[in-house]
Amino acid sequence: MHAKDILIDGFSRIQEEVHAAVEGLTPDDLNHRPTPDANSIAWLIWHLTRVQDDHLADAFGLDQVWLTQDWQKRFDLGLPPRDHGYGHTSAQVAKVRVDSAELLTGYYDAVHAQTLEALRGVTAADLERIVDTRWDPPVTLGVRLVSVLSDDLQHVGQAAYLRGLRQSA
Repeated sequence: MHAKDILIDGFSRIQEEVHAAVEGLTPDDLNHRPTPDANSIAWLIWHLTRVQDDHLADAFGLDQVWLTQDWQKRFDLGLPPRDHGYGHTSAQVAKVRVDSAELLTGYYDAVHAQTLEALRGVTAADLERIVDTRWDPPVTLGVRLVSVLSDDLQHVGQAAYLRGLRQSA
């Protein structure tokens, strides 16, 4: 198995977990925050998708799906166009509200499709390519991909936990 196949499998598992975390939930469930400063399921799924969209588009020299496929307009959050949630205040988290699970899964699926297309062309040498020089050591494509996988899995796990809390209440 090649590294790109492992990455494709990993990102496909995120897609499965995103769907499992949100399908069948009402807007109230998706937007519920268990405490005033907690993240909602909607924010967690939006954020992990925005990070994947932003970071992989940058690493592969692509346009963000958020901007080119009108997802920013469909969500209509009142946040800056390139916002992806890092450092959000409680008030900013509160702006991320959705009226359906399909909005979240639709955006994730569009980002996932672009991710898989990019990954299919990855070679072993590509994984060593420096994609971010702001860090010491500079970040390679391989490290960036694993970082996004890790971040996404953590957030989708948090969303699944919130789903369980909400459904047991």
